[in-house]
Amino acid sequence: MKLAMLENEPVVITGTPEDLSAAPIQNADSVMAAWALGAERLSLGKAQTIQPDQLICPLPESRQVFAVGMNYAAHTKELHVAAPKAPSVFTKFPSSLTGPTVTVPHHGTKTDWETELVVVIGQGGRDISQGDALNHVAGYMVGQDLSDRAVQFINDPPQFSLAKSFAGYGPIGPWLTTPDEVRDLARQTVTTTVNGQAMQRSLLSDLIFSPADLVAYLSSIVELMPGDLIFTGTPSGTGVGRDPQIFLQAGDQLVSQITGLGTLHITIA
Repeated sequence: MKLAMLENEPVVITGTPEDLSAAPIQNADSVMAAWALGAERLSLGKAQTIQPDQLICPLPESRQVFAVGMNYAAHTKELHVAAPKAPSVFTKFPSSLTGPTVTVPHHGTKTDWETELVVVIGQGGRDISQGDALNHVAGYMVGQDLSDRAVQFINDPPQFSLAKSFAGYGPIGPWLTTPDEVRDLARQTVTTTVNGQAMQRSLLSDLIFSPADLVAYLSSIVELMPGDLIFTGTPSGTGVGRDPQIFLQAGDQLVSQITGLGTLHITIA
């Protein structure tokens, strides 16, 4: 099941990216409420053809947004840092969240891209075992962890959360895909293009800490709640890791995609 928000109404998405249809959910008022009911209990209206840019942020009400740094070995190498012994976690403030087709104002001259798998918590809890962790996952989305490197590296050690929490710096979507819809998550490919040029490409199998690892680790410290988001980290190919470094400019077209999960279209203003 693919759940999205269309003009402030939860919908079930069907069809292909080139021919999308959305059926309004008549007995739920949010994506998470629809997920909690389950597919068999949803009351659906008549499906209509839609355009991808009609979809808005699927989970604006998320209370906790976790983000994981240095979770791909190749990314640690491009930044010349050691591979983590445990997940390196910070937060993106929820006010940064936005939808899948957006125009985002960039701040300063060092705005960078980070396409990521986002895990959505369904059933919350504490001290969730690694073996049970995926039973607590409602689904998956594509996320773009836009980052202002000037703010991030203004001090030593760097600060992450503020640098990644400007307005619009957390595009997510285009919909929540439930786990039963995803065939072999680890084999899905993460890609980023800027103005049509490939910048990032990696398999999700390259994650150092898997979604199950992250759910178990986070819940050993923090109570997870329904609708919480986990940005699981970005592959190599970021602008800051290049020589010479490259950053986003006004007018750039940024496309973030994960096979099987969808695509984000971001215009930098």
